[in-house]
Amino acid sequence: MDILPTIAETRSRLKKEALVAFVPTMGNLHQGHLDLVRIARERAACVAVSIFVNRLQFGPNEDFDRYPRTFAADCAQLERLGVDVVFAPDEKELYPEMQQFLVAPPPVADILEGEYRSGFFRGVVTVVLKLFNIVRPHIAVFGKKDYQQLHIVRGLVRQLALPIEIVAGETLRAPDGLALSSRNQYLSPAERAEAVRLYQALTGVKVAVMAGDADFRGLAEGARKLLDKHGWNVDYVALHKQATLDPAQPGDLDLVVLGAARLGSTRLIDNMEIRAPGR
Repeated sequence: MDILPTIAETRSRLKKEALVAFVPTMGNLHQGHLDLVRIARERAACVAVSIFVNRLQFGPNEDFDRYPRTFAADCAQLERLGVDVVFAPDEKELYPEMQQFLVAPPPVADILEGEYRSGFFRGVVTVVLKLFNIVRPHIAVFGKKDYQQLHIVRGLVRQLALPIEIVAGETLRAPDGLALSSRNQYLSPAERAEAVRLYQALTGVKVAVMAGDADFRGLAEGARKLLDKHGWNVDYVALHKQATLDPAQPGDLDLVVLGAARLGSTRLIDNMEIRAPGR
């Protein structure tokens, strides 16, 4: 496995590969990340992974400085999976000067996560486009856990005519249903036991919709109240269309329920796709 810290080395190493599958990460890898790597391995002979904690997507009061960095352990896991290239730049390599050219995401970036994390998706799409330009993959794998991010990256690739196939990986969960996340390790033991309630609240919405309940606003409000009652600080629970992320309307069939809430100092997100009963 080649661990490459520079853009020039990475481009030189990968330009001879006929088919490259790419998994961009911020490190601190868990089984969810490793599942994306396995998907990449199924799709291409050469698998590249990036490890870079992207300052541009963190707000001024967010956890950039304390975000877990476990580079040696990450590389050991990737080597066991047969990854070919790890692109691991430092900030000066990826941003040698202040990044003044920033990608402006579409209006869908202003709802859900974008409403509560100002500038987040601008930072995401800027670094993703930059990584795509460096790695030049044929395939890139993103997880459905970051559902809105996946939607926006697909739009980026489609509208800028990038020759990249975006492949989605399903959300991996702990045995109790909690979506795997690098931020789960911030949780205290008591918070970890409570954290599964977000999954339970969204499951309740999903079950109700699949049973024919089309009061989407009422179902979302009920899930918010359940979390509020147990000490969560809820940003949103909402039902949207899978294809566009527009708010869901009665009669829509392919839906997703998304939620984000703080438990103590830890912000957790989750989502579930839903197929509503047809008429």
